[in-house]
Amino acid sequence: MPIDEQVRLAALRKYRLLDTDPEQAFDDLALLASEICGTPIALITLVDEDRQWFKAHIGTSLRETHRSISFCAHAIAQPGLFIVPDATKDDRFRENPLVMQEPRIRFYAGAPLVTPEGHALGTLCVVDRVPRTLTERQRQALDVLRRQVEAQLELRRNLHELERALAARDEAEAEQAALVLELREGLAKVDKLTGLMPYCSTCALDIVVPADPMATIAVGEGVRQVLEGKGWSEEEVAGVELALQEALANAVRHGCKGDPTKQIRCLLTIDASGDVVIAVRDPGVGFDPKAVPSPLQGENLLKPSGRGVFLINQLMDEVRFADSGREVQMRKRRGLAP
Repeated sequence: MPIDEQVRLAALRKYRLLDTDPEQAFDDLALLASEICGTPIALITLVDEDRQWFKAHIGTSLRETHRSISFCAHAIAQPGLFIVPDATKDDRFRENPLVMQEPRIRFYAGAPLVTPEGHALGTLCVVDRVPRTLTERQRQALDVLRRQVEAQLELRRNLHELERALAARDEAEAEQAALVLELREGLAKVDKLTGLMPYCSTCALDIVVPADPMATIAVGEGVRQVLEGKGWSEEEVAGVELALQEALANAVRHGCKGDPTKQIRCLLTIDASGDVVIAVRDPGVGFDPKAVPSPLQGENLLKPSGRGVFLINQLMDEVRFADSGREVQMRKRRGLAP
């Protein structure tokens, strides 16, 4: 058990996620982890005082297990990816009920979900019923998805804290509370985004948002609505949405240097063959895509740079950069899994 267990549990409570309903954003990321790593089971877990509870569960109907038999309790006690190639040959797990009985775990890989303050709340993990390991590409992709889960956790914690602060203010600040309520309603009801997004007869989407991570969420939800309306599967939509979020994050972080007064444009079209083409453009100075280091080579394995471009290339079928890197153009063909 971590030596800061009481502090860790207090941090976990602040996120208000235990025993909440399933959420599409977390389910999507777990599904992508399962697909990328080629495992039948993927979970987003939160390790409570006496149990591990699953915020997302792909490939199993379990919602929680006792902490004493949890693989994730071991994963959060150390930094980095925790891998068990064959649980039957590991003294810590060979007699574990989850190994000896259903789901008969053999392989486990868990990436700790760590708060900005350094507290490990749980894991994004993948599980298989046969002994195996992960390739370097799968390890890198799992780490990218882990960062996306952490971003979702922080988004929800920030929304809860802001809502609580606004609720405590007097009626003179009611307008600020209404803005927060509008944001929450916008995240829950995608239909309300239609007033922000002009469509044309070819079902194109053209939207301009501030260089603010909160604002880019609306873009992802808008793209999701368009693709679901065209009958795309959940797996296809999730892959496109994750690639888009990486492109938008790069535009905010690098193209706009985090300056919310700058704007990012996203254009989506669906051509006659049903392929989706998305362009994300920022007003930055641009960059040379060929100079972006590969996150799979040498010392780059331990650096965050280049992982966004790597994941976009993994998830989309065609990727090119225009106007000296200020615009990324991504194509996804219908019916091809990431």
